[in-house]
Amino acid sequence: AGAAMAAVRDVEIDPDGTFKYILVRLQRPGGEEQRDIVRGTKAAEFHNHIFEKVNPEMEKLGYECKCLGGGKIDHNSKDKKIRVFGLSTGYGKADHSVTVEILKKVYTDYEITWSDDKK
Repeated sequence: AGAAMAAVRDVEIDPDGTFKYILVRLQRPGGEEQRDIVRGTKAAEFHNHIFEKVNPEMEKLGYECKCLGGGKIDHNSKDKKIRVFGLSTGYGKADHSVTVEILKKVYTDYEITWSDDKK
């Protein structure tokens, strides 16, 4: 079970631009094992569009998904900077500090910051 969970990428976000993101908790039904993942894309007009894509993918792998909140990501791959900010109207604000820790695992050489700013 641990291997399957490890196969799920921590982060899937667009390589550039400003877009919505959500923090999602994966859990095995009835299991103790859980982890949080970050998903974000410009293709999503609303935060729930991201969840509606992630949820069935994860259910196929045998996970229950819970959205812990959302916000926005400003990703500048040229300058190697990511800024996490804002909130989701539907899901509420994700804990951006948690999001940043997850992003740091993947974007190890980036400057990653967060704030509660709306813009």
